[in-house]
Amino acid sequence: MKTQEEIIEINKKQKDFYNYKSDKKNLPTRIWYYFREKTLKKIRKDIGILSESYEIHKTWFGDLSNKKVLDLGCFAGNHWSLYMAENSKEFIGLDLSDVAIARLAERIKPYPNAKAVAADFLSETDFPDKDFDIIYAYGVLHHFQNPDVLIAKLDEKLAPGGVVISYDPLETSLPIKIMRVLYRPFQSDKDWEWPFTKKTYFKFAKTFNIVERHGLLGQAKWYFIMNFIPFLSEEKKQSIGKKWHKKDWDLSAKSDSQLFKCMHLTMLMQKK
Repeated sequence: MKTQEEIIEINKKQKDFYNYKSDKKNLPTRIWYYFREKTLKKIRKDIGILSESYEIHKTWFGDLSNKKVLDLGCFAGNHWSLYMAENSKEFIGLDLSDVAIARLAERIKPYPNAKAVAADFLSETDFPDKDFDIIYAYGVLHHFQNPDVLIAKLDEKLAPGGVVISYDPLETSLPIKIMRVLYRPFQSDKDWEWPFTKKTYFKFAKTFNIVERHGLLGQAKWYFIMNFIPFLSEEKKQSIGKKWHKKDWDLSAKSDSQLFKCMHLTMLMQKK
């Protein structure tokens, strides 16, 4: 496992990658990004996974008017960045990429309580802020190879009773694990791409109270097969996909075995 200092060095490479990512992706990485952004994102949109995830995150935010919020790894802004910037008592958008943060800074100019910071979350020198009521980490926590270092830093940065709201990929479903193992040797960003394993999940569960969780793209990951069934209408395909998603969403909230069949995981975690 990498030490905190080693991860900070890796994050310098990650910063360079995301500042100039169009030039840094090799062909296998470009193919994977296309699959993820075009195929998976379309599936999540078609059967309501994206909208339901975003809406539950908003519910988990609650009333932001008295909360200090960290939007961790937000790049130039995610789905809820401007909402949080407008409604929070204090908002910080944090990312390694100074290029992306410059864009976010322009977007949040109307909100005097909000600022955008280009810094490494792990660096106490570069980012000393703490006592956050909410740390929103959409697609971020799996970028740390050593979860122990990350978990300790999250716990340190939270105010008493503060929460982490996360959304990350899982590597616990056998077909997905096989696909990732085959792809990983060719992956341009493999040094900071570490989808959650069962062990990773249980480390988070040991440190934080998992108030609520949901797995996504369990049975519903096979929705893409519907595109190869010509006699099914789009309405029927989406109806089946939504039923599969509902089953994944509900069962994974309580059953570990169902959770680990999924491709993605979203959690509301509270500081103990």
